Amino acid sequence: MVTLKELILTSRIYEESLSVTGRIQGKVVEVTDHGDLITDLLAGQLEGVNCGPETKVTVDDEHETFGIFGADHNQPSMTLVAVLVPSEALRLHLVDDSAAMMLGVQVGASVEVSW
Repeated sequence: MVTLKELILTSRIYEESLSVTGRIQGKVVEVTDHGDLITDLLAGQLEGVNCGPETKVTVDDEHETFGIFGADHNQPSMTLVAVLVPSEALRLHLVDDSAAMMLGVQVGASVEVSW
Protein backbone atom coordinates (compact mmCIF):
# COMPACT_ATOMS: atom_id res chain seq x y z
CA MET A 1 0.00 0.00 0.00
CA VAL A 2 1.31 3.49 -0.92
CA THR A 3 1.34 6.06 1.86
CA LEU A 4 0.17 9.62 1.41
CA LYS A 5 3.74 10.83 1.96
CA GLU A 6 5.05 8.57 -0.83
CA LEU A 7 2.28 9.73 -3.15
CA ILE A 8 3.04 13.40 -2.52
CA LEU A 9 6.78 12.83 -3.04
CA THR A 10 6.15 10.93 -6.28
CA SER A 11 3.82 13.69 -7.48
CA ARG A 12 6.44 16.39 -6.79
CA ILE A 13 9.16 14.45 -8.59
CA TYR A 14 6.83 13.95 -11.57
CA GLU A 15 5.92 17.66 -11.68
CA GLU A 16 9.61 18.61 -11.60
CA SER A 17 10.37 16.20 -14.42
CA LEU A 18 7.70 17.87 -16.55
CA SER A 19 9.00 21.37 -16.02
CA VAL A 20 12.77 20.73 -15.99
CA THR A 21 14.26 19.04 -19.03
CA GLY A 22 17.90 19.69 -18.23
CA ARG A 23 20.11 20.59 -15.34
CA ILE A 24 23.78 21.45 -14.92
CA GLN A 25 25.34 21.91 -11.50
CA GLY A 26 28.48 23.75 -10.56
CA LYS A 27 29.83 26.08 -7.92
CA VAL A 28 31.18 29.56 -7.36
CA VAL A 29 34.96 29.47 -7.80
CA GLU A 30 35.83 33.16 -7.57
CA VAL A 31 34.46 36.48 -6.38
CA THR A 32 35.68 39.45 -8.43
CA ASP A 33 36.73 42.80 -6.97
CA HIS A 34 33.26 44.12 -7.94
CA GLY A 35 31.49 41.24 -6.20
CA ASP A 36 30.53 39.22 -9.27
CA LEU A 37 30.30 35.47 -8.72
CA ILE A 38 32.37 33.47 -11.21
CA THR A 39 31.29 29.86 -11.59
CA ASP A 40 32.99 26.74 -12.87
CA LEU A 41 30.34 26.40 -15.60
CA LEU A 42 32.07 27.20 -18.88
CA ALA A 43 30.37 28.50 -22.02
CA GLY A 44 31.04 25.20 -23.81
CA GLN A 45 29.17 23.28 -21.10
CA LEU A 46 26.14 25.53 -21.59
CA GLU A 47 26.17 25.31 -25.37
CA GLY A 48 22.69 24.46 -26.58
CA VAL A 49 20.99 25.60 -23.37
CA ASN A 50 18.11 27.95 -24.10
CA CYS A 51 19.04 31.33 -22.63
CA GLY A 52 15.43 32.57 -22.46
CA PRO A 53 13.33 33.28 -19.38
CA GLU A 54 12.46 29.60 -18.92
CA THR A 55 16.07 28.95 -17.89
CA LYS A 56 16.60 29.35 -14.16
CA VAL A 57 19.95 29.93 -12.47
CA THR A 58 20.03 29.26 -8.73
CA VAL A 59 22.95 30.12 -6.48
CA ASP A 60 23.45 28.91 -2.91
CA ASP A 61 20.13 27.00 -3.14
CA GLU A 62 18.10 30.17 -2.54
CA HIS A 63 18.84 33.04 -4.92
CA GLU A 64 17.31 32.74 -8.39
CA THR A 65 17.44 34.57 -11.67
CA PHE A 66 15.80 33.71 -14.97
CA GLY A 67 17.48 33.82 -18.36
CA ILE A 68 21.13 34.01 -19.35
CA PHE A 69 22.31 37.25 -20.90
CA GLY A 70 25.31 38.59 -22.76
CA ALA A 71 27.56 41.31 -21.37
CA ASP A 72 25.29 44.01 -22.87
CA HIS A 73 22.20 42.93 -20.89
CA ASN A 74 20.86 46.43 -19.99
CA GLN A 75 19.01 45.07 -16.94
CA PRO A 76 17.82 47.53 -14.27
CA SER A 77 19.76 48.37 -11.13
CA MET A 78 19.80 45.75 -8.34
CA THR A 79 18.84 42.93 -10.72
CA LEU A 80 20.68 39.62 -10.36
CA VAL A 81 21.79 38.65 -13.86
CA ALA A 82 23.42 35.48 -15.18
CA VAL A 83 25.96 36.60 -17.77
CA LEU A 84 27.63 34.31 -20.29
CA VAL A 85 30.25 35.49 -22.76
CA PRO A 86 31.74 33.04 -25.30
CA SER A 87 34.90 31.29 -24.05
CA GLU A 88 34.29 32.37 -20.45
CA ALA A 89 32.57 31.01 -17.35
CA LEU A 90 29.02 31.80 -16.29
CA ARG A 91 29.05 34.88 -14.07
CA LEU A 92 26.36 36.10 -11.67
CA HIS A 93 26.24 39.88 -11.56
CA LEU A 94 24.15 42.21 -9.41
CA VAL A 95 23.65 45.38 -11.45
CA ASP A 96 25.20 48.40 -9.67
CA ASP A 97 26.19 46.41 -6.58
CA SER A 98 28.10 43.40 -5.23
CA ALA A 99 26.32 40.07 -5.67
CA ALA A 100 28.64 38.45 -3.14
CA MET A 101 27.97 41.04 -0.45
CA MET A 102 24.24 41.55 -1.03
CA LEU A 103 23.46 37.83 -1.28
CA GLY A 104 26.01 36.66 1.27
CA VAL A 105 27.45 34.17 -1.23
CA GLN A 106 31.04 32.96 -1.05
CA VAL A 107 33.39 30.74 -3.03
CA GLY A 108 32.13 27.16 -2.91
CA ALA A 109 28.42 28.01 -3.05
CA SER A 110 26.35 25.77 -5.30
CA VAL A 111 25.12 26.94 -8.71
CA GLU A 112 22.47 25.20 -10.78
CA VAL A 113 21.25 25.99 -14.28
CA SER A 114 17.95 24.31 -15.11
CA TRP A 115 15.72 24.52 -18.16
